[in-house]
Amino acid sequence: MTTVIDPPAQERPSAVTTRDIARAGATRRARDSRVKIWVGTVCALAVIMPVALAQLLPLPSPDATDLAQRRLPPLTDGHLFGTDQLGRDLLSRVLYGGQVSLTIGILAVVVSGLIGLCLGALAGYLGGWTDTVVSRLLEAQLSLPLLMMLLLVVALFGPSIPVITFVIAIAQWPEIARLTRSLVLVEREKPYVAASRVLGLGRTAILLRHVIPNIIKQASLVVLLLLAQAVLLESALSYLGAGPQRPFATWGRIISDGQDYITTSWWLVTLPGLVIVLLVIGVNLLGDGLRDRPARSPGKRRGLLHRFSLRKEEV
Repeated sequence: MTTVIDPPAQERPSAVTTRDIARAGATRRARDSRVKIWVGTVCALAVIMPVALAQLLPLPSPDATDLAQRRLPPLTDGHLFGTDQLGRDLLSRVLYGGQVSLTIGILAVVVSGLIGLCLGALAGYLGGWTDTVVSRLLEAQLSLPLLMMLLLVVALFGPSIPVITFVIAIAQWPEIARLTRSLVLVEREKPYVAASRVLGLGRTAILLRHVIPNIIKQASLVVLLLLAQAVLLESALSYLGAGPQRPFATWGRIISDGQDYITTSWWLVTLPGLVIVLLVIGVNLLGDGLRDRPARSPGKRRGLLHRFSLRKEEV
């Protein structure tokens, strides 16, 4: 009688083909995430790099007027974006104005990120009356109309850059605090927190050394997404006349100054608006791509290291 021995598992042909893997949902999400990251990075850098290097580019002064060359269309006499109603180079005004808008946006998300991270972490980890106070503050602020609150504070304290930065930061901290609180509520129940308590670590040490480092990645992605919202809020305030006053040329003020000529000089409003749209789309795509990017498994990392070590041994 002959006994049939099954071949080893690694020699059996797999029923899953390469085409099946390529059509899998996880593979499709990973591919879409890479596309979002690349497209978002290109769009965001297409705006941020010229704005950051505006002083090094061969551009005329953004405040130099020439009434003989007012409202020139784009690509005329060396003016890539044309000129405005006072003959000022529109590209120069957009790039220099972007420095003010991006500075306010970046400072606002940094301040709001710090406030939201600290209050959310304390509310989630300590609980009790701390959680109650922070939660009531979140509910109270979220119940207020955002733009009306911003206009009221700016009207009371003046439309200066520090005031606008602080106002936008106060308007955005609840979103970061809510996410941080929910993440900390999950982390504090995990075994490593209990092990840290057994080892004698205090609550502050556990929160700073272990809990916050495990949630900082998710919180930082929300901060990145809020950058686009901060730029839009600053542009809205400037458009309504509550932004930084002259001589600062912000994106919202440029659009507000050119709206009276939109029927005859479309570029005064359209081109600055397209710059804002490109930045917002780029930041949102980059944030979505980083959020949806699948984490590399430890087994895959070990496989890469193993192949790398084998190649070194072969050499």
